[in-house]
Amino acid sequence: MENGGNMNREESIVFAQKFLEDILSFFGVNLAVHSTADDEIIQLSVPSSELNSLFIGRDSNNLRSLQFLISRALESKNAELSRVNIDVADYKKQRAQKIEQKAEKWIEQVRKTGEPYRLNLNPTDRFTVHKLAQDYSDIETHSEGEGRERQLIISKKQ
Repeated sequence: MENGGNMNREESIVFAQKFLEDILSFFGVNLAVHSTADDEIIQLSVPSSELNSLFIGRDSNNLRSLQFLISRALESKNAELSRVNIDVADYKKQRAQKIEQKAEKWIEQVRKTGEPYRLNLNPTDRFTVHKLAQDYSDIETHSEGEGRERQLIISKKQ
């Protein structure tokens, strides 16, 4: 790497992809990880294997840990991109679609009753609902609370 130890965008993506492939190989699976970047986030997609559930983990904890590990490795290399999103066998994509379907029902309920709807969701699911709600001109969302107690509130615009 020229430029004094700083990784440019392309080098960051290649490094993250190789790092993840190396971690996966420790589990005895040689999988080709697909990598792209959108905005400031490196997207890594792991194909399906017999170890999907191990790589995802309960409540996606193992996925989050892998993301954290790779992000810190990138930061230590002064990488231009250091935020990482990993999906295994399209798990996150399918989960987001399920959350969007539920959110449409929650929004309909708010429209019918006029009452705000409060939910305990993880940060990724909250983001999915916030993003979907932007498509509704009469609906707004916000989050309240800290940490695990943080709640998403869906309400009608005043």
